[in-house]
Amino acid sequence: MVCQACGNTIEAGGRFCPRCGAQVVVQAAPPPVNPAGYSPYPPAGLVPRVPRHVQTLGWLWCVFGAYRVLAGVFGLFIFRTMAWRHHSGWDGPWGWGGWHGAPWMGLLPVIVTVAITMAALALVAGYGLLTRKPWGRVLAIVLGVLALFKFPVGTALGIYTLWVLAPASSALEYDSIADRT
Repeated sequence: MVCQACGNTIEAGGRFCPRCGAQVVVQAAPPPVNPAGYSPYPPAGLVPRVPRHVQTLGWLWCVFGAYRVLAGVFGLFIFRTMAWRHHSGWDGPWGWGGWHGAPWMGLLPVIVTVAITMAALALVAGYGLLTRKPWGRVLAIVLGVLALFKFPVGTALGIYTLWVLAPASSALEYDSIADRT
């Protein structure tokens, strides 16, 4: 080591310069030089989980809502086609018979209403997460639990939603990034 005041050589472990009496300041090792010229990525544990995943989660809920709308329209088309076949007297080569008749078609309004409501709620939850609304986290958690029953896409989205937003620490993280305006 060398004294910063007078340049005298100091023994390792010495706290004062024997020549001028200046206190020796131990310098930290310089940071390693990165040959590529950019800083290395920070450790993943330093960035909180919710801010890292909330944008992706918001987009996934929007896509899931659009998927539910398309599935509902396709299902409505199939049910309507089956109702036309029943009323026209044509049962097709499979002889479906009466399973798609009036009692089953009575559930169609309920099924369509539930499908549209769930699709709209998924889109609203996606919007709430993307815009960091305070209610977005709670709505996404509730829909995440309900989506667990919609195998396989809904189940995966529900698990991901609950992993990101359900822990108590996630509430604090989400509150810190929520847009309260």
